[in-house]
Amino acid sequence: QVWSDYLNVHLHPKSIYVIRQYMHDGECGCLEAFGQGERLLQDPGCIEELEDRLHFYVEECDYLQGFQVLCDVHDGFSGVGAKVTELLYDEYSGKGILTWGLTPVTSNVGVNSNVWIFFSSQDSQKNFYRLMNTALGIVHLSSHSSLFCPLSLSGSLGIK
Repeated sequence: QVWSDYLNVHLHPKSIYVIRQYMHDGECGCLEAFGQGERLLQDPGCIEELEDRLHFYVEECDYLQGFQVLCDVHDGFSGVGAKVTELLYDEYSGKGILTWGLTPVTSNVGVNSNVWIFFSSQDSQKNFYRLMNTALGIVHLSSHSSLFCPLSLSGSLGIK
């Protein structure tokens, strides 16, 4: 029922961490705000599980040079990514952290030729969340990364 059902590559069980409350049938709905993502990794059980999985792979390395982090910055995963990069920065100081901040292409919103398009309050709230998540994500991710690279097919990073 989800994209991972069609994944042809079999991933190691330690490489996947499922956030139960934000699954498609989860109790909380969608992860839409930066603070929600940050709060997830303030839970001691969650952070311990993440550290265990991370240490499992780090111990397999002969010569660890650094990390690459791919993170959506337009939704609540920007908060998750910010906490993960902070964890990497604190635990593995001196190792490089290359962070890719990903944003989707948004549909053309706003003025189209001479026609004004008006939005409901729900659309403006989503746009506000997207803007705030992107701004907070860029600031936090870049402060704990050796290099932060925003990536989008849209020239505006998905911000209108």
